[in-house]
Amino acid sequence: MKSQLTDGKTIILRLEIDTAMAQFGKAATAIEQAKGDIVAIDVIHTDKNKSIRDLTVKITEQGASERLSNALRSVPGIRLLHISDRTFLLHLGGKITIQPKTPIQNRDDLSRVYTPDVARVCQAIQEEPSKAHTLTIKRNTVAVVSDGSAVLGLGNIGPYAAMPVMEGKAMLFKQFADVDAFPICLDTQDTEEVIAAVKHLAPAFGGINLEDISAPRCFEIEQRLRAELDIPVFHDDQHGTAVVLYAGLLNALKLTGRTLSEARIVVCGIGAAGTACTKMLLAGGARHIVGVDRAGILTADETYDNQNWQWYASNTNPERLKGGLREAVQGADVFIGVSAGGLLTREHVASMAPEPIVFAMANPEPEIRPELVEDIVGVFATGRSDYPNQINNVLCFPGIFRGALDSRASEINEEMKLAAAEAIASVISEDELNRMYIIPSVFNAKVVEEVRRRVMDAAKRSGVSRRQMRE
Repeated sequence: MKSQLTDGKTIILRLEIDTAMAQFGKAATAIEQAKGDIVAIDVIHTDKNKSIRDLTVKITEQGASERLSNALRSVPGIRLLHISDRTFLLHLGGKITIQPKTPIQNRDDLSRVYTPDVARVCQAIQEEPSKAHTLTIKRNTVAVVSDGSAVLGLGNIGPYAAMPVMEGKAMLFKQFADVDAFPICLDTQDTEEVIAAVKHLAPAFGGINLEDISAPRCFEIEQRLRAELDIPVFHDDQHGTAVVLYAGLLNALKLTGRTLSEARIVVCGIGAAGTACTKMLLAGGARHIVGVDRAGILTADETYDNQNWQWYASNTNPERLKGGLREAVQGADVFIGVSAGGLLTREHVASMAPEPIVFAMANPEPEIRPELVEDIVGVFATGRSDYPNQINNVLCFPGIFRGALDSRASEINEEMKLAAAEAIASVISEDELNRMYIIPSVFNAKVVEEVRRRVMDAAKRSGVSRRQMRE
């Protein structure tokens, strides 16, 4: 229960008061002594023996929540049933719901949406399976699939605990791009079982958004599903991060007078996100990329048990640099961190090229705090919302899926991802662009539509669009 309490916020206490042993005044006194301020009281139930009430209490002092909980438990006749804050209350019963597009008001409505008239629609799809895209929710529905093995900031918490995150993702799909998304948390972390489960679910969906699946399993799961399904499969932790990073970097390079082909780039953390970011940078024309992980600088001169590292070493570091992070960043134009908090120092940044670009995207703690180097960097970005230039996947996945669904794309390919990144970058005009504003806000209404438009064009150019204008 302690983890549910948050200082400096409003919490809801549900108390059961034994009327033979205690009166409400004792509870109020205990709360006041614990530095809590009662702002509302709601009676939930009352009878001759007990009273159940919800108390809305404002707490402002550090540690007040703990003292309040202990104080109430020490009062005879008062039982603390439950403690919630506004976040927990928002999650009661889940955050999403399903509603019919048209009401069922009479028998005629019932017969058309269900039996017997629905049989004609079923037969039409049986005769021509592609009609499922136009006559079912497949046209506008994405499955948000996770096994809970790598939830951001929490780790391997399993499918039940991961569900609130996936529900939140579904809300973002709907809010920003009017895509109907449904959270699916699988009770297995076996690679083959995850692949099989998603393949069995696929007929109902127009796209698959993989989420919070641990590396290196996420690579094989995505690759296999992309090869074996005829609908878009997108691992957002890899490719969503890569798209938004690339968008921000395009503007940062423009602002500091650099080009992608000539920039010397260091990527720290060669996991799912680091690899995807690098592949996108290479596709965009980057030529000087060095990757650093626990083994130091990855180089083709070494052999690695990690196959992902082996691929990385073979496709980057053309100068065969060796050493660790200190050697990697010396003279570099760009640092991209998708690793762990506190790895980068001011000395590291000072050894980079003048006006370096630093994208410290580890969450919740960046590789280095911007205030430590803001006087020596050209542009700084993080993954946090409390600093300027947040690299946030919400800028990518709603629009990219909106475009993929509307073009009935068979996949989300590299051309579509590059188009999405360029779209995001283009939303910021030349007049708006500055070192504190290289990436648009997630609430910028222009983002989704511009991403959608360019993704649809890229799908058509690359031959994966199956859209028929008569639809």
